Amino acid sequence: MRIALLVLVLACACEDRTAPVPAPISIDAAVVAPPVAWSDAWLLAEGARFLDDTAARRAALEAGLTNHDNAYSRLRLGSYGHGTRGWDMLPVWNPRSTPVTRELAAMLARGETPDPPAAGLWDGVRPTTMPGWVALGRRVFFEYPTRAEVFMEYALTEPALAAKVGIERTREGTLPGLVVFADLDGEHRVGITCAICHATVRDGATVAGAARRTFDYGRLRATYDVAHDTVRSKDELRRMTSWGPGRADVTEDDDEDPVAIPDLWGLRAQTFLTQAGTIRHASPIALAIRQETQLLDSNHQKIRPPRELAWALAMYVYSLTPPPRPAVAAGRGEAVFAAHCRGCHANAAYGGRAITAATIGTDPALATGRGRGTGHYRVPPLLAVADGAPYLHDGSVASLAELLSPARLATNYRGGRFKRPVPGHRAGLELDAADRTALIAFLQTL
Repeated sequence: MRIALLVLVLACACEDRTAPVPAPISIDAAVVAPPVAWSDAWLLAEGARFLDDTAARRAALEAGLTNHDNAYSRLRLGSYGHGTRGWDMLPVWNPRSTPVTRELAAMLARGETPDPPAAGLWDGVRPTTMPGWVALGRRVFFEYPTRAEVFMEYALTEPALAAKVGIERTREGTLPGLVVFADLDGEHRVGITCAICHATVRDGATVAGAARRTFDYGRLRATYDVAHDTVRSKDELRRMTSWGPGRADVTEDDDEDPVAIPDLWGLRAQTFLTQAGTIRHASPIALAIRQETQLLDSNHQKIRPPRELAWALAMYVYSLTPPPRPAVAAGRGEAVFAAHCRGCHANAAYGGRAITAATIGTDPALATGRGRGTGHYRVPPLLAVADGAPYLHDGSVASLAELLSPARLATNYRGGRFKRPVPGHRAGLELDAADRTALIAFLQTL
């Protein structure tokens, strides 16, 4: 139905209040409603704010950092979103980069460095649709170098080492997470991308978003240092070799708080980002800022990525979903989960709020650390949790059965990843054997 609306002129103090009122105009819709949260239209509008509004970025940064006093937050609050100083003044870098294929890997193994493409990763044109942003984000995920990695270049000349530290190959021979690129000084180098930690290879195919639990970055670095006589201290060597596959210490301090590489499933539903809940996920802008500053900081604060690429990367991460699981009846386990787990694992991705480290009771080093500490751990999402071992933020529990076993609390326990008792996360330990079995069966369906 066509509805006539009277257009009123809202005059300011300097306007001519005697101006004639325009005649009514007719439109086909009565009121244009704002876009629904998380719809494509809403995400596109949020993207425009992130890309073009410095004040919006700064406000989102301040609102998103849950502890302004840790090292991670202090660096960003002092450097980001000031418009005419700090990181906003860094040169924008659109790298010339190409993934390492079988052929390029063979060249690198011979000590040859291939030439990257002549053009930058991005053509400079902003996408106008969500599929366009997601497609660009996928390229960023696999092709934007977070930094040059001489350790990786060395590993490619040592095939046995490469296999041992989780440099995986697809059936076509591509090495997800590795690129050849033109660095800031013009030199051609091997670099790593987001995919080195957050993509794995299963049955010869890349699974983007799945944590690479075979990746042993600490052993790679330690092996390189020993081979090149660049070991800075025995303590550093011990720390790096103690991380093990699927873990790394990435915090901005000297504390010992390595974390398990997380899957990237269900981030839209998550209220907090990072295991310690360092960032409150109040809007997509919070995630885009995390991506932008992570690429910037990893590249030693010498450049910043085009913000379009940071936004595209955030949109791609939102699009990631785990591989489908076989459809099976949930049975009794769903009721057990509702009664004993749903209070914390409450959102659409079976994750939830941040809980104090004292309440969780697991190793508090990360939660209380100077780098990213908040005093809390977030409740992680449980999508594809059956494929997510080892468990807890530090990867200290080897299986779901061990997580739900009260035996791991005993002082003489020698199981788990570190062959010692694993305290904390007492939820589910009180279950009898039948309910525990049913719960594990349900978790395997998520």
